[in-house]
Parts: sequence; C-alpha cells; structure tokens
Amino acid sequence: MIELEGLTKRFGEKVAVNRLTFAVRPGIVTGFLGPNGAGKSTTMRMMLGLDRPTAGDVRIDGHHYDRLKDPLKYIGALLDAKGMHGGRSAFNHLLCLAQSNGIPKSRVHEVLDTVGLTPVARKKAKGFSFGMGQRLGIAGALLGDPQILMFDEPVNGLDPEGIHWIRNLMKSLAAQGRTVFVSSHLMSEMALTADHLVVIGQGRLLADTSMADFIRRNSRSYVRIRSPQRERLLDVLYGAGITVVETGDGTLEVDGGKPERIGELAAQHQLVLHELSPQQASLEEAFMGLTAESVEYHAHSATPSDGHPRAVAAPPPPQQWGSDWKKG
Repeated sequence: MIELEGLTKRFGEKVAVNRLTFAVRPGIVTGFLGPNGAGKSTTMRMMLGLDRPTAGDVRIDGHHYDRLKDPLKYIGALLDAKGMHGGRSAFNHLLCLAQSNGIPKSRVHEVLDTVGLTPVARKKAKGFSFGMGQRLGIAGALLGDPQILMFDEPVNGLDPEGIHWIRNLMKSLAAQGRTVFVSSHLMSEMALTADHLVVIGQGRLLADTSMADFIRRNSRSYVRIRSPQRERLLDVLYGAGITVVETGDGTLEVDGGKPERIGELAAQHQLVLHELSPQQASLEEAFMGLTAESVEYHAHSATPSDGHPRAVAAPPPPQQWGSDWKKG
C-alpha cells in the first residue's frame, strides 16, 4: 500500500503539490489522472524519494522509501523509459539493478522473457526504439517481484499488441493482490484498465473514487428514445411526470430516467419504439468536466493573415504553472 498524508511540494513560490492525502490499495489498478501541470510527476517522484516533500508524508507499506532495504523488492517503478545507460545491453542494465538489490541473476532472464525482450537481451539499449525502452523499463519494475508497482505512461510507444499486453499485465498483477498505480493521459486505455481513480488538478485532490462512481458523478446520464409515434409518446411521458428533452434530430432524451419504466409505459400504450437506450458519458468526458477549471494550458483556434488556422497556446501566469513545467 502507498499512503500519502498532507503531501506538499513547493518550488520557490510555486506550490506544485498541495496537501495531497490518499491511499493506493492492493488488489486493484488505481489510475492517476490530472491535466498537464497538475503535479502528477512530482507526486510520483516524492513517492520514490526522488524529490523531498516540503511538508507531509508518504509511506510505502508503512515505511519511507529511503528506509527500505533492497527497495526493488518492495516497489518497482517505470517513470522514464530512457532512464538507463545506453551503452549497456538490456541484460546488463537489469543485472546491475539486480546485483544492487540482492536479486538473483536468474530473475533477469525471467523478466526479459516476460516483456518479450529475450531476443535482444544482448543489444545495447541506446539502439532501442521507444517502445522497446518501455518494455525494458517495465522489466526493471518487475525485477524484484515487488508487491507495489508504479507506471507513468506505460503504453507510450507501444504498438496495439504491446498495449493489450501491458493492460492485461497490470490487471493480472492486481489480481494477485499487488498494489498497481498507473498514470496516463490515454483516457480510453485508462477506462479499460483502472478500477479506481485518483484525480488531481493544480496540485490538489479532486477525486478519489471508483471508476464507475467517478463517471456517474461527473457526467450526464440519460435515456435516448426514438419512435415513429413521437407526439403520442411525448404525451404519455409528460402525463407520467417524465421530463423530456427534444433534440433537433427527432430523438428524445430523458435525464436520469430508467429505460425499464419508459419501455413499460410504451408497451401499455401500444407505442412502437425504434430505440430505447441508456447513455452515459465516457471517462474522457467525465474527466474534462471535472478538471475544466484546473487546466493550465488551453489551445485556441486562430486565423492569421495567411488565412491558415493555427492552434495557439495561451500560457497562464507563471505563478500558476504546474509541476510538469518544473520536472518535464
């Protein structure tokens, strides 16, 4: 388990992480979301002892990271796919990590096989593609067979097969009772992987809840209806006290309605329905709705004198910049 209590980090006058308190629990995949500059990278670095908190505390299974003996046996992390010596082979890179943490050499072969890099184990890492670097970073995270794993943008650079593989890997690790904490900007992938979400904005905690509850609380749910007997259906619904939104394309929408009740009313009045479908926003829509006030970088459409539209970034005042500006 990873536990944060009042975790705070300042860079001069800038508060990058502001009194974060939450726990990452075992047995589930916890997604870590936030706009650019929200403080995600700085938070993860503090978890691993790479940045020292200005205030607050973070513990790994009840201990500070710098007090862990052989830390790779407690927590494995992928924060930077290029965080390795390019002149070393994949095998030697992992062997150095293993020897520094009391991990047997045999484990190097095992994790190389797990991530699919055995055929290139003796090749130098500097010649690896970004996706191969990701796989090597994941191998390093798995090396100590830890109970806690952290991944920052783990699917970057991976092809569809690789994305499918890492998704199933994270789910499998969580199913074994391990703690899995993953940060990503790919909402569609996060929706397929995470069970629980921690969302931050401008360094502050915005949500700490299940995936289903997050979408329900931060998006609109409604029932969409189409019928060739639209006017009669409207009368029936209004007569039953159901508020209906009429759209421009001929469909009807009932906010928060139960499709079962609407279907029963239609059947009682012998009305034909061509569509009766519950609708719910995606994770991306719910995330955008919650974090709209926390986004620090907005792109605006502009048409210069040459007549060609361009996206123009509108930077916020420097005192509002987030930790990703500081840390990259």
